[in-house]
Amino acid sequence: MTRYDLIVVGAGPAGLSAAAEAAAAGMRTAVFDENLKPGGQLFKQIHKFFGSKEHKAKIRGMNIGAELLGEAERLGVEVFLSSPVMGLYKDREVLVRQGDGVCRYKGDAVIVATGASENMLTFPGWTLPGVMGAGAAQTMMNVNRVRPGDRVLMLGSGNVGLVVGFQLLQAGCSLAAVVDAAPRVGGYGVHAAKLARTGVPFYLSHTIVRAEGTDRVTGVVIGEVDGKWNVISGTEKRFEADTICIAVGLSSSTQLLKMAGCEMRDDGAGRLPVCADDGETSIPRVYAAGDVSGIEEASSAMLEGRISGAAAAGALGFITGDALLSRKAELEAALESLREGMFAPKNRGKLPDKTDVGLPVSASLLSRGYLGDAEVFEYPGVKRASGLHPVMECTQNIPCDPCRDACPKGCIKVRGGIVSLPELDEAAGCVGCGLCVAACSGQSIFLVNENAGDGGAEVTIPYEFLPLPEKGERGVALSRSGAALCPAEITDVKLLPAYDKTALVTLRVPTALAMKARFWKREASV
Repeated sequence: MTRYDLIVVGAGPAGLSAAAEAAAAGMRTAVFDENLKPGGQLFKQIHKFFGSKEHKAKIRGMNIGAELLGEAERLGVEVFLSSPVMGLYKDREVLVRQGDGVCRYKGDAVIVATGASENMLTFPGWTLPGVMGAGAAQTMMNVNRVRPGDRVLMLGSGNVGLVVGFQLLQAGCSLAAVVDAAPRVGGYGVHAAKLARTGVPFYLSHTIVRAEGTDRVTGVVIGEVDGKWNVISGTEKRFEADTICIAVGLSSSTQLLKMAGCEMRDDGAGRLPVCADDGETSIPRVYAAGDVSGIEEASSAMLEGRISGAAAAGALGFITGDALLSRKAELEAALESLREGMFAPKNRGKLPDKTDVGLPVSASLLSRGYLGDAEVFEYPGVKRASGLHPVMECTQNIPCDPCRDACPKGCIKVRGGIVSLPELDEAAGCVGCGLCVAACSGQSIFLVNENAGDGGAEVTIPYEFLPLPEKGERGVALSRSGAALCPAEITDVKLLPAYDKTALVTLRVPTALAMKARFWKREASV
């Protein structure tokens, strides 16, 4: 039997973070993962992360994964791939299938970071080829470089459904609709808004009635639901589609913790391990980190992993005293900042009426996926100003503030913590560098110049689609709802290393439409 100071089960965001933290303290650490490649979900996540600097904000998930792997490698972490852990026992012994055999390993401490699996929804036709989880579609696109289909319907408006929906568009698929039985968008409003402005419709209080087809999906029928989740007769709508993506939540993969005899609790959506603040379960020196202990964002999972890694190092005497207390306090403070705002775990299932500064939460954003043209001016980041200036259509208290440090001139102010809304400082003087537009993880910052001459205005938008438009190319400006507004010519396209693959596309529109135009499409695509 091979012995390690620490054994980590799972090489995803939480597991790799835990391993790196423990190894940095001097622990001999091994990580076991069933997959062919390490990194878990990170290498599927091509979007920029939310949070602050300490949370890897504005860095793409795949790049964070590469950083974590590099850190673990430098610290001497041993990573065993294609090595599913078959058993975990109270004495912290694990059984691992490797090759044709089963090997035994013993850890002085064990951290379980097995993540979660996708939930599925059954309906007539749900077993047809073309029905898949959103995570599976994301794997096909971003790992295997295969388009899941040509025309896709997304069921689920949480962050997974919204993020994968946008990535489907980036991969060249068309998105027929986003459908959700809930009466409001479940994920971040900025995620919904960047889908809506491309023309994707939202059907809330709707669910799938059936998938059509014999040997594959050829269409899908949805219907409106009443207050008891029953489909209302006569409300059916049919869409042409060859793919249905299901994004209806995740379930924590707690099998190993149950096998070990850890005390479990019912959180309403499943059985989760009872854990201390540092992730320690009811079995001493057995920890749970990441989605296995409760579903949150990947940024939270990485911090939970580091907290458990530091706790394991402390329990075994590799880090002690003030150094241990200081490190745990630093990590716990960073984690708690991610758990603030209207999407915090403590607020799950609730809907506040107002933001932290007393502004009403947008009913249009929640029910239709986009802000209304009039209500957008209620928020502190949206103002008319002379000359070029940023417009920040950030209206929800989500844990994200990379715009705070993006502007070298200080045009953007965030008065408060990580969930505070940004506002414009007109006196600072925008120079049009566009760093704020590229830095915004929610793609909700635009540069607007309502006085571009000859009765026209210029609007600079974030753009992450290929092929990029060219200067002088003509197309159509779209509104926040995705409706065609007017012809629009591209006047500038910038793609700098500092923008990290987010192009800045400037379009010319009539001055009266400067605060409405938020996307651009080629004429043939509209």
